[in-house]
Amino acid sequence: MAASSSLLFRLLLLLLTFSDSSVQILGLGVGINYGQIANNLPSPSRVAYLLRSLNISRVKLYDADPNVLVAFSNTNVDFILGLGNEYLENMTDPIKAQNWVLQRVQPYLPQTRITCITVGNEVFQTNDTQLWSNLLPAMQTVYNTLADLGLDKQVTVTTAHSLDILDVSYPPSSGAFRQDLGEYLHGILNFHSQIKSPFLINAYPYFAYKDEPNGVPLDYVLFQPNQGTVDPATNLKYDNMLYAQVDAVYSAIEAMGHTDLEVRVSETGWPSRGDENEAGATPENAGLYNGNLLKRIEEKQGTPAKPNVPIDIYVFALFNENLKPGPTSERNYGLYYPDGTPVYNIGFQGYLPEFVYSSPSTKNALSVSCSLLILVIAYLISA
Repeated sequence: MAASSSLLFRLLLLLLTFSDSSVQILGLGVGINYGQIANNLPSPSRVAYLLRSLNISRVKLYDADPNVLVAFSNTNVDFILGLGNEYLENMTDPIKAQNWVLQRVQPYLPQTRITCITVGNEVFQTNDTQLWSNLLPAMQTVYNTLADLGLDKQVTVTTAHSLDILDVSYPPSSGAFRQDLGEYLHGILNFHSQIKSPFLINAYPYFAYKDEPNGVPLDYVLFQPNQGTVDPATNLKYDNMLYAQVDAVYSAIEAMGHTDLEVRVSETGWPSRGDENEAGATPENAGLYNGNLLKRIEEKQGTPAKPNVPIDIYVFALFNENLKPGPTSERNYGLYYPDGTPVYNIGFQGYLPEFVYSSPSTKNALSVSCSLLILVIAYLISA
């Protein structure tokens, strides 16, 4: 009887894993960056099943890949789509912006839940001042196009910045933007305030450690127990670098007159491999960084300066991407190898099917649930 009860419990647990309610109950709230600069990745339909098995319901793309958007239809996954920097000049033209939205966004709504468009990525990390000048007009034109089509209530517009936009990052209360970006960021902040969209940053404590491994405590960047640092102006204690970086951005925004914006982390992660000069790029450190980060997300932690605002994070990245240029670390940020094997263990027990014959829609999920329920009933009858 004990064995029967144990098996019944396992069957019921499996049933819950495939039910829609389980995603809402068990989901950690973490987002994932789904990059595709590789030639060996699984099909989007298989990835849809993997993310469902992981209870991940927020995905950020770097484009608007129709294959992905179709594969994730009726999956209740919220998508951020990306407009690359190469599109910014075109997006300042209302006709071209409208054509892009009509072709790349509208056809997939509402079956695929597109909630945000990032116009450009780390634009101010480039030296292209024309690109800098095009950023805000492109954001405005895309947003106006969405508004004209009646889509602005469900799809917002923003852009993602690297931390290079900061001139001062420590202590967090002294955070300030670079002076040469002031005229550009002032308009962007006003835009965010007007349409109530988040300010996105790509924040990587790994870079700080890599550049100065003897000066930056490893435990501090890995969310491990450590003495931490205290901001002398606010007396707030920071036990990790990521939270300090986020609060520095909040301070920089407030210094420009805005207290009504939310800062979200559109990318953060840690590489599992690197070149000889890339200190700290190991599976052990990557596992600690992402594993400890997930625990804090699950606890709905806020930063010391914003304790009542749970930090909103998209981890970089879902897969290792073998065609990314640059140092070895760039190709080794993934939580998973392309075959669905975890790069390291952080408690994510996902499932990547060998084949998928249709997208994992709600109808298919219900079919699986019904089949499992029948198995449970049949087992009880025969017991």
